[in-house]
Amino acid sequence: QVQLVESGGGLVQAGGSLRLSCAASGRTFSNYAMAWFRQAPGKEREFVASISWSGANTYYADAVKGRFTISRDNAKNTVYLQMNSLKPEDTAVYYCAAATSFITIRTKDGVNYWGKGTLVTVSS
Repeated sequence: QVQLVESGGGLVQAGGSLRLSCAASGRTFSNYAMAWFRQAPGKEREFVASISWSGANTYYADAVKGRFTISRDNAKNTVYLQMNSLKPEDTAVYYCAAATSFITIRTKDGVNYWGKGTLVTVSS
């Protein structure tokens, strides 16, 4: 089992920045690809960004490319999501995810473990 706990959400004005963190415990963190998903009210959960076990490879949804950066620190068992130039449409609950595959983690069905989420609200 892998336990994931997100933090760093909150209220921010449009154009502002936030950094989300996800602390992992349980099985060896560095064995897993990690990702962030988000779910806005009334919408499906959607992929945001992913990072390979080593951190050498990343992948982003088009909606956040150039504004968000995913990173990880395997020594601290933590993955981060730096969010810049935030827009009201970025408002959502953000979920941390872990999977054994860097490819399949881009889909909800490919995720092995989920966190409980942290709320990000961007005001206009």
